[in-house]
Amino acid sequence: MSLEDTLYPLLKLYEAAPQPVKSLAGRVYRAIPTSWRYGAAYTRFLNEAREVETWDAATIRRYQVVALRDSLIASFKAPFYAERFAACGVDPSKFESLEQLKDYPLLTKQDLLLHREKMVNPEFSAKQRLYITTGGSSGVPVGFYLHKGVSRPKEQAYLEAQWSRRGYRVGDRVAVIRGGVTSSKVRGGISYYDATRNWLILSSYHLTPERLPEYVAALNRFRPQHLHAYPSAALMLARGLAQAGLKLDFPLTSLLCGSEKLTAESQQHLEQFFGARVCHWYGHSERVVLAAQSRTSNHLHFWPTYGFVEFGEPNADGHREIIGTSFHNHVMPLIRYRTGDLAIITNGEISEVVGRDYEFLISATGRRISLTAINMHDNIFDGLLAVQFFQERVGEVECRFQPGPQCQSSREEAMRAGLLKKLGDDFTLTLREVKEVEKTSAGKHKWLISALKSSI
Repeated sequence: MSLEDTLYPLLKLYEAAPQPVKSLAGRVYRAIPTSWRYGAAYTRFLNEAREVETWDAATIRRYQVVALRDSLIASFKAPFYAERFAACGVDPSKFESLEQLKDYPLLTKQDLLLHREKMVNPEFSAKQRLYITTGGSSGVPVGFYLHKGVSRPKEQAYLEAQWSRRGYRVGDRVAVIRGGVTSSKVRGGISYYDATRNWLILSSYHLTPERLPEYVAALNRFRPQHLHAYPSAALMLARGLAQAGLKLDFPLTSLLCGSEKLTAESQQHLEQFFGARVCHWYGHSERVVLAAQSRTSNHLHFWPTYGFVEFGEPNADGHREIIGTSFHNHVMPLIRYRTGDLAIITNGEISEVVGRDYEFLISATGRRISLTAINMHDNIFDGLLAVQFFQERVGEVECRFQPGPQCQSSREEAMRAGLLKKLGDDFTLTLREVKEVEKTSAGKHKWLISALKSSI
């Protein structure tokens, strides 16, 4: 078990502590050797990520066959998979080639919603599981289990390996503009220092022209080597700096941009404006597959040792769904998991992830709240089948939700409190239970229905 996973349940307590306490505890924690904090799995996966770039196709294929067989055998111990595999006539112990995977059934988010507990490998105790949720950008909030001491150290190792392609080194100063809530008040603080990682956390909820000088001052004081941001936040910062005639008085080594789509044009703009290379990647909280830009190409390449990727049949627009099978999470393997994410695939690489446009809620004071930030991976929407936001007047938003079979009525107040913490005190929030949320003409989920105009 890694120290990181052991202390994970105390994270909220740490985040709620006064800044002096957090700074002291964080510096002590950061002084602990990385291998102790993340455990042996971290070192193993970091070495693996560094070495796989030199492997030939035959070596990669052998690795994937073994990893897939291990995942299939682990999943077969769970009642859900045992029943599904038996119905399809497949036997994981006889898995010998990648081509055999197509004989196994596909897995959907609906399966996770309805059968999660039956998908857990009973050989692992509750102490070995880490419960995580995804906010549900596809309209279906999903909860699942990771393998303590394995899943999170693995993710950290692979992220660091791909960031290193753009100059990142462990211990570098990083400024973060993602979903961190620094204050629920409009005039609240815009930042706090995370001493556990030497990161400056900046609010993505307060990035307005009026408060931009505060961001510039905080960044110039901290002088980060890297900016870790939603693409929409990085673009808003660049546009705001240009319009206000402000600038950063230090050079950036890289911009680390994930969790949202990033077009080639937007990446070029960011690199030219900040004079630093962008590292863009595709991943998800389920930790099934991971893809990142290579050292020489801006196309997204899947890590062959992270998980196994397949692609669905092209739709009318030529887009293909990303389907993945997880490696190493033997607590709850996800087998042929339909992510719901679409991509344009060229020679096995992602030339573009087809995501929704940048979507924002507009507050009464003009703040733009990214739906990506609202969709951070916490338990606000746990137990729901679908969530949708509706806005036709600034400062007023309606959250429409479709409860799942196990959803408790008490969840509503917890959902309200969690959303208001993120939205802030210049929003009026209404919750409305619905039988089904509105879909597009093609039957796809719409995360936001808005009569307002907003662009970055």
